Amino acid sequence: NHLGPTLSFRGLDNAHYYRLVDDDPRHYMDYTGCGNSLNVRGPHTLQLIMDSLRYWVTDMHVDGFRFDLAATLARQFHEVDRLSAFFDLVQQDPVVSQVKLIAEPWDVGEGGYQVGNFPGLWTEWNGKYRDTVRDYWRGEPATLGEFASRFTGSSDLYEATGRRPSASINFVIAHDGFTLRDLVSYNEKHNEANGEDNRDGESHNRSWNCGVEGPTDDPEVLELRGRQSRNILATLVLSQGTPMLAHGDELGRTQQGNNNVYCQDSELSWMDWSMIEKDSDLLDFTRNVITLRRKHPVFRRRRFFEGGPIRARDQKRDIAWFTPAGEEMTPEDWDSGFGKSLAVYLNGEGIPEPDQRGERVVDDSFLLCFNAHHEALDFTLPDADYAAQWAVAIDTAIPSGLSDAVHDAGTQISVMGRSLLVLRRAA
Repeated sequence: NHLGPTLSFRGLDNAHYYRLVDDDPRHYMDYTGCGNSLNVRGPHTLQLIMDSLRYWVTDMHVDGFRFDLAATLARQFHEVDRLSAFFDLVQQDPVVSQVKLIAEPWDVGEGGYQVGNFPGLWTEWNGKYRDTVRDYWRGEPATLGEFASRFTGSSDLYEATGRRPSASINFVIAHDGFTLRDLVSYNEKHNEANGEDNRDGESHNRSWNCGVEGPTDDPEVLELRGRQSRNILATLVLSQGTPMLAHGDELGRTQQGNNNVYCQDSELSWMDWSMIEKDSDLLDFTRNVITLRRKHPVFRRRRFFEGGPIRARDQKRDIAWFTPAGEEMTPEDWDSGFGKSLAVYLNGEGIPEPDQRGERVVDDSFLLCFNAHHEALDFTLPDADYAAQWAVAIDTAIPSGLSDAVHDAGTQISVMGRSLLVLRRAA
C-alpha cells in the first residue's frame, strides 16, 4: 500500500504501471497473490512488456516463454479478455509471435480460470489434465469420460479455436505442489518447515499415500507407490498433446510432503543427483516410455481423433474404446460411476497428416489397457481384424516397463490392479 517503499516502477509512475483500487488508489489490485498487478491498459506498460520479450528473443536467444498467471495480462479492465491489447500485440509482433508461448491460464482473481480460452498462438498448461489424471489413478469414481478426453488431447478445450493437440501442455506435477513421489506418498501437505504452521500451500492435492502417510519400509506400500508413479509417467508421456515432466520426478525426488518450497534453500528443494544410482529403475522406465513416444507418431498426432475412418478405403476408425470384456464402450459404460478400467485402440494407419515430404504417415497400432481398479482384471483382446497378435510394449507392473510377452487376438490377459499395459500390434 501507500506505506511501502518507493521502488521499481512505483517510483517512475505508480498509477500507470500498476493496477490500483478504483475507489482507494492507495492500494493495489492483486490478481496474482503477490501484492500487485501490472496495468496492461497503460501503453508504456505494454511497450515495456513487448520490448522485454523481444530483447530476450533477439539478444538472449531464448526460444519461448512461459507466462506465470497469464490471465492477469488479459485484464485490461476487470474481466479476462481474450481480445485484449496484450494478445493483439503478441499476435502481430514479427519476433515474439514466432516463439513458444506457454500460458499458465489462470490467476487468483474472479473469473481467472481460463483453461482453453487463450488465442490461437498460445499453448496452455492444462490444469484439467492434471486434476483428471490424478483423480483417475487414485481411483476416484466417474472419471472415465473425462480421462478419455484428457488422454486424447482435450479436443473439447482446443479444437473449436483451431488449435492442435500440441496446444495442451499436459502435466501432473509442476514446480508448485507435490513432487511425483510425494503425490503417491502423502494425503496431506507437510509444510511445517516453512514457518507458517502448515497454513501455506494447496490443501486439496488429489493425492493418495497408498496406505501409509510419508516414509515407510512396508514393501507392499513401496511397490504400489512405484507402480502408481509409473502409471502417471506412462499416461503423461503417451497422451496426445505436449508432455511436461517436472525435474527429478524421473528419479523419485521428494520434498518430504512439502508442497510449497518457494522459501526453502535446503535439502527439501535441492536436486540430489545421487538418486540417479539409487532409483535407476524409475529412470530406466522413464527413458523407455519416452523412447516409445519418440519412435511412434501415433502418440504425437497433429490432429485430433475423428472417431471414424480417415480415408474412404480405410476399414477401421482412427480410435476405438473397449470395456475389459472386449466390447465397444456404450454411453452406459461411459456413465458408469464405478467404472475404473477401459482399453483404447490407436490406429497407426489412421494418422491424417502427411510427413514433411508429403508422404503418408503409417505407424504401428497400439492397444492401451488402463486398470485403476484395486484388483487385477481380465481384459479380452479385440478380434483379429485389429491384430492377430499383440506384443507388450510397456507394462507398468514391471519396474523397467519392458516385457517380451506376446498375446493372440481374442484371448484374455490379466492386467494387474492399478496398472497400465501398452500393447503393440505384432502381426
